Amino acid sequence: MQITVTGRHLEITDAIRQYAEGKVNKLPRYFNRVLAVDVVATKAETHAVEVEIKVTVAGHDPFMSKVHGQDLYACIDDAVDKLERQLTDHKEKLRQHKGNPPMSG
Repeated sequence: MQITVTGRHLEITDAIRQYAEGKVNKLPRYFNRVLAVDVVATKAETHAVEVEIKVTVAGHDPFMSKVHGQDLYACIDDAVDKLERQLTDHKEKLRQHKGNPPMSG
């Protein structure tokens, strides 16, 4: 799994990079076909922070999560939480679809 952490108008320190990578490394637990994760942290003009995470998976469009807030670490947590839910829902949907035979008319 490839992880990219970038910043716009914001310096990505080693601590931020390690924190973000540690959080997104847990995403394959929820859906094992994760190929890449892109984390983009942006500092807005209002001194707020926006974190956008894009998860590329095999066989599906990328999953996206975007969070605004004052604390960068809290935004990373919230964005990862949203993605965990999206990946879990997607996996459950695949599991239900696979388990139910097609209805014949």
